[in-house]
Amino acid sequence: MENIYERSLAGEITKTDAINLINSNPHELFDVADRLRSEIVGDEITFVANKAIDITDHCMIECAFCSFRDHIGYEMTTEEILESIREGQEMGSTEICLFGGIMPHMTVDYYSDLIKAIKSEFDIYLHALSPVEIFQTAKLSGISTKETLKTLKAAGMDTMTGASAEILVDSVREKICPNKVNTSQWLDIIREAHELGIPTTSTIMYGSIETWEDRIDHMMLLRDLQRETGGFTEFVPLTFLNENNQLGRVSQGASGMDDLKLHALARIIFGRDIPNIQVSWVKLGVRTSQIALCCGANDLGGTMIEDKISIAAGASYGEYLPKEQMIEIIEALGRVPRERTTIYGKV
Repeated sequence: MENIYERSLAGEITKTDAINLINSNPHELFDVADRLRSEIVGDEITFVANKAIDITDHCMIECAFCSFRDHIGYEMTTEEILESIREGQEMGSTEICLFGGIMPHMTVDYYSDLIKAIKSEFDIYLHALSPVEIFQTAKLSGISTKETLKTLKAAGMDTMTGASAEILVDSVREKICPNKVNTSQWLDIIREAHELGIPTTSTIMYGSIETWEDRIDHMMLLRDLQRETGGFTEFVPLTFLNENNQLGRVSQGASGMDDLKLHALARIIFGRDIPNIQVSWVKLGVRTSQIALCCGANDLGGTMIEDKISIAAGASYGEYLPKEQMIEIIEALGRVPRERTTIYGKV
């Protein structure tokens, strides 16, 4: 494992290395990932005070893993969105995550007007949309994805989410999200965002029907793109939740051991290229998240006031962790808590 440690720091991990690591002693895997975490980012565990706003649960994309589509049956008005942001800001949020279902009326003018309304009323960081939303917005508006991104950035969109990646392997995407962008389209839109100065997160949804080789291919693509653009702020593994969706009939989701291995492997593959590895406490729960933070991860994510999407899919760990509780969770590990901005600046 000493060789793997040095090669990770040097950015030389190969697909063969990664496959071998999955079949190695998990305790050694976790140990080297945690050592790399200590070397690359130190003992701080970061978090952001944020609120997630899901505009609507109506959606025309129809992904097989989605439990959120028409779960309640609603669409927020601009006034309701502004009021939700106001409530989040009063609770200390510095970031708003804005996304939701996709519908035919959601053109570039729709999103641009909404973003301008938000920015005219609030001094808050707007982390919004994803490549599939950009693709559909461009298509519905009759313009290119790059022009769509330019317009939304001018309106006030600060960063874009790396959602809708799922698994960046087209043979898998054809089964779980055939109406979404394909792998090359997702990568192209992320590349355009980075070129325009719009940072993004990167994600993976694992534990459905993909293999470990698919997961590794996915992470290698992200690493290659990061080396090209440098625009990813973090990597966020998202474990598949199998309740209330079509895909749940054929997959029970990842095991707890696979959850930990995925976070550890991400640390080793990304090395210095993507230094921030986030845990999703909403999906994993606090206890497993604490363990993952000892297996290579260094970010506890957001306070996440409201997460309708995960709750609809069976997440039972709550929708909100106050900052004080996050600090307690981090200090219990003997690590140093630090509140951050969306792009990992200091608050």
